[in-house]
Amino acid sequence: MIPVRGFDGRKVAVLGLGRSGLATTRALVAGGAEPCLWDDSPEARAKAEAEGFTLTDLTRANAWDEVATLVVSPGIPHLYPEPNKLIARAMAAGVPVDNDIGLFFRSWATPDWDEMEQTPKLIAVTGSNGKSTTTALIHHILNVAGKPTQMAGNIGRGVLDLDPAEEGEVVVLELSSYQTELARALTPDVAVFTNLSPDHLDRHGGHGGYFAAKRRLFAEGGPDRAVVGVDEDEGRFLAGQLSQGPGDDRVIRISSGTKIDGPGWSVFARKGFLSEWRKGRQVASIDLREVKGLPGAHNHQNACAAYAAVRTLGLAPKVIEQAFHSFEGLPHRSQLVGERDGVRFVNDSKATNVDSAGKALQAFPHIRWIAGGLGKEGGIAALKPYLGSVVKAYLIGHSARDFALELGDTPHEICETMERAVARAAEEATAGETVLLAPAAASFDQYPNFEKRGEDFTARVRAVIGA
Repeated sequence: MIPVRGFDGRKVAVLGLGRSGLATTRALVAGGAEPCLWDDSPEARAKAEAEGFTLTDLTRANAWDEVATLVVSPGIPHLYPEPNKLIARAMAAGVPVDNDIGLFFRSWATPDWDEMEQTPKLIAVTGSNGKSTTTALIHHILNVAGKPTQMAGNIGRGVLDLDPAEEGEVVVLELSSYQTELARALTPDVAVFTNLSPDHLDRHGGHGGYFAAKRRLFAEGGPDRAVVGVDEDEGRFLAGQLSQGPGDDRVIRISSGTKIDGPGWSVFARKGFLSEWRKGRQVASIDLREVKGLPGAHNHQNACAAYAAVRTLGLAPKVIEQAFHSFEGLPHRSQLVGERDGVRFVNDSKATNVDSAGKALQAFPHIRWIAGGLGKEGGIAALKPYLGSVVKAYLIGHSARDFALELGDTPHEICETMERAVARAAEEATAGETVLLAPAAASFDQYPNFEKRGEDFTARVRAVIGA
């Protein structure tokens, strides 16, 4: 646990008592603060009380007296589409609003670091797609290299649940826009921006607000090194803002599919090969085509981001390449579930929007595509350029019929349930094809989250192939 510093003997309100809220409360108590806890959910309040915490009804008029700050859970809106009523009350009372990420950054470094020969480092990863895989891959590379490391944030443990850092340790954080937009302290040593595609637009007041939330990690944090994906205009703009000139190697530009020219530091993947260039010459190359845990151009972009991040720490290309080959990938993200008679079954349940689904469709040549769920605004029209690899689509969930209308000449079948979709796809697939779950939709019509959807797919596949 990381005890929160700076609030000894002071009241700190905590709104939202899920995983991050309870972890924050424990860390506040460890640091000597007096937490005032509230959640609109009776179940969440009961869970906090069962852990021995005392609740404070923050809806009362005098509840904000002497409160030093308000800490909110990431899912609670503070500005768009409109502020939560209790957050609005705190802001009206002049109470600063923060989150667990901000508390972590102000509390992680301790005076005993002055005695360390190698002070701990922190790598923070943000972006729209690929940030979980990139974060896990960085963590895996560090483990293979024998470096002490912990991983937390939007993946794995909550940040305040981390152990105090030891000498030479590297902490890797995945940070969502919900986390970066509000944190009052953001000071990573290395910050990574993977890419940007439209998502959470209602929460951020539009695409510009969404980018601004991601950009705070760089603008507010002032990292020593910035790894920036430049395949979109926003990434090119961000890299330009951070750089002092074309040769400024504090900014490492990365790309999937485009050779990056110039005298600076760049890492890019083309035709399955990762290349590192510095000062106008190539210094390393890795063949990614046989790296089973990183299939497709989108995962090659993740590989570039992770490679660049750990190169800033001095790791050798050969060590990184070795780690790539032992990386098994993350569940629900281009996860190879199994094979039968030359047919691969891949779980990409995390592909909840058209951008991530499009990347999945580009990763394999002959696809039996399972898609559908709770469709998002715009449907799947943007996936038309990638349908050439689809042998047939098997549509499930609330949006099945809407998706069918947008598929044009692509063969499809409305299956409605995962059970039938897997059975039909497995029955019709032939050697060399891939049965791919890449829903391009949210899961909430049939499942509580994308993980449960992916677990159902995995279970159905293993039953069919006898794994």
